[in-house]
Amino acid sequence: MRMRRMRNLQPRMEKCGGYRIEEPERRLGRWRDLMPGCTQLWVEVGCGKGKFTAETARAHPEVLLIAVERCREAMVVAMEKAQAMGLKNVFYIDMDVAKIEEVFDQAEIDRLFINFPDPWPRKKNAKRRLTHRSFLDKYCRVVRAGGQIHFKTDNSPLFEYSLEEFAACGLEVQAITRDLHAHGVVGIMTGYEEKFHALGTPINRCEVVCKPFLLPPEEKKRPQEAEG
Repeated sequence: MRMRRMRNLQPRMEKCGGYRIEEPERRLGRWRDLMPGCTQLWVEVGCGKGKFTAETARAHPEVLLIAVERCREAMVVAMEKAQAMGLKNVFYIDMDVAKIEEVFDQAEIDRLFINFPDPWPRKKNAKRRLTHRSFLDKYCRVVRAGGQIHFKTDNSPLFEYSLEEFAACGLEVQAITRDLHAHGVVGIMTGYEEKFHALGTPINRCEVVCKPFLLPPEEKKRPQEAEG
């Protein structure tokens, strides 16, 4: 997510610093220690300004939610939302999702959310798409077998591409819809989603059941191409 640089970013980060995990790699395999007794661990990649994050955490107080956002200006807005709502079950990491295996242990996550990622429309940038098979390989290592990825986008070409990637990896896809809110709002919306819905833009959504799969060797040779 791109935002203007904040001159007061650091003091704002400090004011809600209790929500930020500064060295997330130290929590590898120990995330549930943040909330003993939580029923599940959910992760959102690319949380943006955090509307979906905060409202999901509030709706599911029994779940520990970790939000990943590489843009610190967006993340501080998200943390301020959580703080204003007095949430106790959500924390934030500022990092690139390509490093997810350095932060979460194998099968540690129960559910992963990917909401409205950059579509990277040029074919040469396909490896940067968060639903490219190289990313799916990472997710299926840190999400337990039978756990789910919940994916939403307004971009129809990206959605169709993603369905092809899921199928190529042998992943089961459920609850496919190309117009989620056709008969009224369903579930918690992101800030972007509200704007798209108001404009009449159909929202695509599906749920992917995770399992281990073999990534072709050529896909593993150039991991830097998946970062972005």
